[in-house]
Amino acid sequence: MEAAAEPGNLAGVRHIILVLSGKGGVGKSTISTELALALRHTGKKVGLLDVDLCGPSIPRMLRVQGRAVHQCDRGWLPVFVDQEQGISLMSVGFLLEKPDEAVVWRGPKKNALIKQFVSDVAWGPLDYLVVDTPPGTSDEHMAAVDALRPYGPLGALVVTTPQAVSVGDVRRELTFCRKVGLRVIGLVENMSGFVCPHCAVSRGRPRGAGGQPLSSRVGRGLEVDPHLCVPGVHPRLLPGRRRGAGQTHRSALPG
Repeated sequence: MEAAAEPGNLAGVRHIILVLSGKGGVGKSTISTELALALRHTGKKVGLLDVDLCGPSIPRMLRVQGRAVHQCDRGWLPVFVDQEQGISLMSVGFLLEKPDEAVVWRGPKKNALIKQFVSDVAWGPLDYLVVDTPPGTSDEHMAAVDALRPYGPLGALVVTTPQAVSVGDVRRELTFCRKVGLRVIGLVENMSGFVCPHCAVSRGRPRGAGGQPLSSRVGRGLEVDPHLCVPGVHPRLLPGRRRGAGQTHRSALPG
């Protein structure tokens, strides 16, 4: 029998959500950022952990690139995004000497940094910790799931686009979640159309074309909810998002 993990720096985290997809370029980092902003908009205290080590884009999305990470007696202090310290962020992007520097690491070194992010970041009390992951079902995903599992309930938010190529890869991501015992709490269909900011006419594939069939594979009916990302929360990030071009197939997030 495995020994229970010491709660440490994650003792104050109530819920952990991993944002996953089998496909790159579907908008995982954008969804992670918008989810954190939407949860903060409802009064929750949120942490963002960026474990996409080769593509750390969240610092740029939140306009905190170039910030320094400081040490305290409990480890690394995350970077606070707002003055109220309602959103905190940790990313390898803060540790690079140059913003264009590539992370050319083999699996064991990546896995070690992910475990260090889990154990050595002083998050403090959080309602949610949102974890942005790279595409696929590789070492980084296994390292993140294994490192986070002992500390609290995990849930997966899976992101797709309507295209068949994306849907096929996301099916494999759902299989990964089933094999590792990771509960899927939501399915987001991103980029399902373009909504003109002038005439509000939507163009593109029918909404739900990719997400709705995938939702049936989760094992329970997930409702279509286009209001998960609160309109107008962060207009600097995606101004056109306030009219919403995506759909979310999800069960209720834990309170």
